[in-house]
Amino acid sequence: MTNSTPTPNPNAQPTETQQTLPSLLNCLTGALISGGFAIALYFLTSSIAQTFTNKPLASTNPTAISISVAVRTLVVGLSTLATAVFSVIAVGLVAVTIYVCVQRLQNRKASPSNRP
Repeated sequence: MTNSTPTPNPNAQPTETQQTLPSLLNCLTGALISGGFAIALYFLTSSIAQTFTNKPLASTNPTAISISVAVRTLVVGLSTLATAVFSVIAVGLVAVTIYVCVQRLQNRKASPSNRP
């Protein structure tokens, strides 16, 4: 009968259960890009809100005013949502960067020293 217990192969690629940590450069680059988008979208949202505030509705029809208010609210809301999403992604990637640093420091401390 053969041995049914598999032996680990040191040259094997990591499987789904064995996860590798992302590189710090990838995390920080993604955070910077996402943060840049968030800042740009913040200024865009602010500009849109200022424009809508400074331009009054030109109609006296209650239906037209209701539709205009709904569209303005939708535009500002979607822009705010996009800003929030990119902001949360940037903060999350910074948190992942900190997590990866901590994991690498713990692995460095846990590994045996190679001193003679």
